[in-house]
Amino acid sequence: MTDRPLDAAGLRRRTRRFLAEHPPGSTDRLDFLRARFDAGLAWVHYPEGLGGLGAPRSLQAVVDGELQAANAPDNDPRRIGIGLGMAAPTLLRYGTEEQKRRYLRPLWTGEEVWCQLFSEPGAGSDLAALGTRAVRDGDDWVVDGQKVWTSSAHLARWAILIARTDPDAPKHQGITYFICDMTDPGVEVRPLRQITGEAEFNEVFLTGVRIPDSRRLGEVGDGWRVAQTTLMNERVSIGGTALPREGGMIGKVAQTWRERPDLRTHDLHQRLLRLWVEAEVVRLTGERLRQQLAAGQPGPEGSAMKLAFARLNQEISGLEVELRGAEGLLYDDWTMRRPELVDFTGRDAGYRYLRAKGNSIEGGTSEILLNIVAERVLGLPPEPRTDKDVAWKDLAR
Repeated sequence: MTDRPLDAAGLRRRTRRFLAEHPPGSTDRLDFLRARFDAGLAWVHYPEGLGGLGAPRSLQAVVDGELQAANAPDNDPRRIGIGLGMAAPTLLRYGTEEQKRRYLRPLWTGEEVWCQLFSEPGAGSDLAALGTRAVRDGDDWVVDGQKVWTSSAHLARWAILIARTDPDAPKHQGITYFICDMTDPGVEVRPLRQITGEAEFNEVFLTGVRIPDSRRLGEVGDGWRVAQTTLMNERVSIGGTALPREGGMIGKVAQTWRERPDLRTHDLHQRLLRLWVEAEVVRLTGERLRQQLAAGQPGPEGSAMKLAFARLNQEISGLEVELRGAEGLLYDDWTMRRPELVDFTGRDAGYRYLRAKGNSIEGGTSEILLNIVAERVLGLPPEPRTDKDVAWKDLAR
């Protein structure tokens, strides 16, 4: 019988015992990750048997610290961020036991990449207006429609998908949530080339795609409520990433400032000081949010963090281009790529400036997030919504 560590000391002992049994230097990377999941050290707050130990979420730092000290391999979290940050918490909350056991382990180890089929050409900010249809056919659902701005669709095995199953119901009530196999017939992924030259985003066409009812998450028609879990976690994962002091973009600008005194001006100095302080405030606020998450579910605070993240990235990247002067106008490579992840700090200032423009669109536009903060955090009166009780099929489009 194994012990069930619910405190830091017990969890530290368990992690060290695991490392002794699976030495990182001589254990195959994938074997190590699978064993870590099976030992409950993947995400300790998840239930036993699903990569966790039912321990407090705050104790994950104990495990991570021991593994980092031992130079253990990680699961490349930036590459599988959609699975880790969005699909996994949704599966944990709404998935059946069979679904959790099927999907969570290969999701966490990175063997199966996930993407998110939510936004559509006519349903971005107003996501509930989506028109992709799913029609019941025996034990299957037949899906037809188009999704857009889908990160990692060119790499993904699975997708979290919301589709309209009842056009006679109001738009928020006629949606159902599914798991879609991206390798199934009828799924077509096309690249969307961006201003950076890359195509990390895609558009996805679904034509007669058959999804078994066993891959439905939540009840029929309850997809909007399920999707809210995904969206709240998405905003936390985008805006609440743990960073050290001067981590992220502000660190690149500060480094240039220290190394290139010839570029300095009084005006740029004042702007850098203001943005450095704001970046530190956002970083510490994110740390507080993560501590709150350790005690419960993500709330609208994640929307505020994502909003601040987008604004800061755009201001900081603009300052960096100005600081570098003519050098800031250069661009390293316009080659069309379909990257596996977004690397803000691995490219030049021009890339950061252009890529940051998407931060106020992806994961919820800044305008929508301002509404969420106003209504759910500040308690201000909501905007009038005249279409709330109108059947989706009767809405003007």
